[in-house]
Amino acid sequence: MASLPRFTLRTAQQAFRQPALRQNMRFAQRRAYQSPAENPANIEAPPAAQSGFGKLWNSPVGPKTVHFWAPVMKWGLVLAGAADFARPASSISLSQNAALMATGLIWTRWCFVIKPRNLFLASVNFLLFCVGTTQVTRVLRYQSSLKGDSVGQEAEKAAKEEELTLEKVVKDPRSVVDAVTKGK
Repeated sequence: MASLPRFTLRTAQQAFRQPALRQNMRFAQRRAYQSPAENPANIEAPPAAQSGFGKLWNSPVGPKTVHFWAPVMKWGLVLAGAADFARPASSISLSQNAALMATGLIWTRWCFVIKPRNLFLASVNFLLFCVGTTQVTRVLRYQSSLKGDSVGQEAEKAAKEEELTLEKVVKDPRSVVDAVTKGK
């Protein structure tokens, strides 16, 4: 009786080795980066011949990238903040709008630092900063009108209240969790 080759784990590993697949992937990548003279299929229209939509579509911050969709989604925050202009100042959260203002300011600066520079995102963040600033000013003016203080004094009082709240959270975080869970 002839002996059959044993089928072992080592045999299976050798049969299904990855280097051949990796070599094919390397070849495909090399082929993708060939110059148009080497591969006529790689010829793209020169930038001057592209339409306005083509330039936008192929842009490094175009609709095929997150650099386009992040600002589109962030417009929701700007529109929600602008919709709050119709609400009375007594029902607007000072800390929430201060956070929106700070976020808008920080990310506007960041949009000019990153590569590619994203002016669309910078414009959204700048408008978020403007909306937050407007709402914070409205709340501080409202609170100062109730107490007869100036806006600067009211801002200092609001900052001290936030500081006391944060100190309480740092000292005893469990009490805050209990207060939130019991409130529901």
